[in-house]
Amino acid sequence: MKTYGGVETELSQNLQQLSEKARSTTEFIQRLKGMTDKVTENCSDFETQVSTQCDALIEAIHRRKQELLDFIRQNKEMKLRTLKDQVSTCTCKLQHTTGLLQFCIEALKETDSAAFLQVGSMLITRVANVDITWHKDVVTSPRISHEFDLTLEDKSVLRAIEQLNFIQMKPARDGEERLPAAPNAPAIIPEECSAENNSVTVAWQPPPTSYVEGYVLELDNGSGGEFREVYCGKETICTVDGLHFNSMYNARVKAFNSTGEGEYSELIGLQTAEVAWFTFDPCLSPPELQFSEDNCTVSCEGYEHRVALGSVGFSRGIHYWEFSINRYDSDTDPSFGIARLDVAKDQMLGKDDKGWSMYIDRQRSWFMHGSVHEQRSEGGIQPGSTVGVLLDLDRHQLSFYVNEEPQGPIAFQDLYGVFYPAVSLNRGVSVTLHTAIDPPSDSDES
Repeated sequence: MKTYGGVETELSQNLQQLSEKARSTTEFIQRLKGMTDKVTENCSDFETQVSTQCDALIEAIHRRKQELLDFIRQNKEMKLRTLKDQVSTCTCKLQHTTGLLQFCIEALKETDSAAFLQVGSMLITRVANVDITWHKDVVTSPRISHEFDLTLEDKSVLRAIEQLNFIQMKPARDGEERLPAAPNAPAIIPEECSAENNSVTVAWQPPPTSYVEGYVLELDNGSGGEFREVYCGKETICTVDGLHFNSMYNARVKAFNSTGEGEYSELIGLQTAEVAWFTFDPCLSPPELQFSEDNCTVSCEGYEHRVALGSVGFSRGIHYWEFSINRYDSDTDPSFGIARLDVAKDQMLGKDDKGWSMYIDRQRSWFMHGSVHEQRSEGGIQPGSTVGVLLDLDRHQLSFYVNEEPQGPIAFQDLYGVFYPAVSLNRGVSVTLHTAIDPPSDSDES
């Protein structure tokens, strides 16, 4: 009789293995079915958690709303008190003045000359004093505005609300803390990026479904060179000042958290202005100088020279600006040119080695640096004249113009570093600064 012992044994073993797989699959199916209930349960818990977080945000907004409204009401009460006090002051002054007017009118009706002469001189003095002090006692304009010169800055909050999102967490191994994954790359917002004068503004969106603790913004050197870090923080918009003019800067940003740094965003190129616009900077200038409201006109009432600096410094490129002479009614020599930031501001520009200037009177001019006078040139200034300053840092030289004509040869050469537009003046002189001007047409030939 033929036996199948070996085959039976092998089949039995295969059936046993298959049975184990079927049993484990049955258990896995049961576990999946159990997870369905847990998904529903966890989803409900998660919804409750998110709802609680959103409610907390709404409550915080309500609290802030009440604080802002309270501030507006306090501002209103302050304005009303100020107006009431001003009305009271003006009314009191008006009553006193009206009484004096009525008394004087009655005195003028006096037919007895001797009696009138007794009070006439006293009345003249009183009326004159009231007239002289009127502008001190009666303010002819409201002390405060009826407008609320405030606005609610809500863009950043709205942006933050729009950016509310879930973050992906890294799966945790046994015994490890569950950490967020490294963030994805932020997205640059081109329509909110801009370049103005020698500054650029870069804005970006947080990466979706990523936990972010901060951002790093990097710029190149404006000539396609290496990138450098210019900002590190939590904001999603940044303005970088003090860049080179007429330069194309590439910007990129990355996000980071406790897990690590993410990828860089795509590059965005931003072009700074070809021609510089700037004003005087009162914060960089001595207190003896007086500036106009737009910081473009400067004068000085003292007898000693004082130096006024421009609001930007230049380290490369070609830059031209002019000064118009508004007032020049004293025997003095205003001095025009450039300076280091730490130039001596209590003496004529060019007296120390931090200033390069041309000082000029009604007939002639000289170049001066480190108190050394050179290159006397005929031709002076008067009210209405213009003095132009051409700083060519491509050739590292400085030239001057009077009434749009060259004043002498190239004044200074071998200029390297950062230079600020500058002027020094004293009593009897007032000048106005004009910028965003193209260089003279003959400057390319110099």
